[in-house]
Amino acid sequence: MFEMILAGMILLVTHFGMSSTSLRPQLVGVLGENGFLGVYSLVSFAAFGYIIWVYGNVPRTEYFWYPSPELYMVPKIVMPLASVLIFGGFLVRNPTQVGADGALQDGTFETRGMLRITRHPFMWGTMLWAASHIVANGDVVSVVFFATFFLLAAIGTLLIDRKKAAKLGEQWGAFSDATSNVPFAAILRGKNKFVPKELVLPALVGIGANVGLYLLHGWLSGVPLV
Repeated sequence: MFEMILAGMILLVTHFGMSSTSLRPQLVGVLGENGFLGVYSLVSFAAFGYIIWVYGNVPRTEYFWYPSPELYMVPKIVMPLASVLIFGGFLVRNPTQVGADGALQDGTFETRGMLRITRHPFMWGTMLWAASHIVANGDVVSVVFFATFFLLAAIGTLLIDRKKAAKLGEQWGAFSDATSNVPFAAILRGKNKFVPKELVLPALVGIGANVGLYLLHGWLSGVPLV
């Protein structure tokens, strides 16, 4: 249990510490932008690898609640939507993605497709994935594991917005006003509109990816679905 908590803390602290604190400009000053990205990628890869290794090897003997067939249904219902957000979100140019600042700087951004729903589709898909698997499992180790990824994504949306606002100024202001972090908030505010035909391709891609993940779940996680 302690090792699972430690792995989660290492992932959160290294990720946010290197990307969203004063440590980043200091490292960039020493290593250069490309050097920093290289070191950051290596540290992130190691932290992700460690938490996944721990999750696969730590005994799961303590439970907050015991899983049941009803709870197993939660991810089966939620994951198609999560997959549409995660995979469908990549079908539109998104200024929140790493290295995509040019989508605002050249003035060509469009708030279409999944961006009408949320400017952070990958993050919200990850949150749905994590939350649904917390519900389905119930053991302490799984709750800590998936909660780590939920926090990584949830806090990440806020920090990305803050960094982009500081870096891009008015260009980011126009984009953020036309979109929202919370799904559908911009549509409800009247700043955007719901266009179903723009979601057909993201839905097909996401559902197709979800079918693939469902079939490969046993191989990817070591736990076959029932």
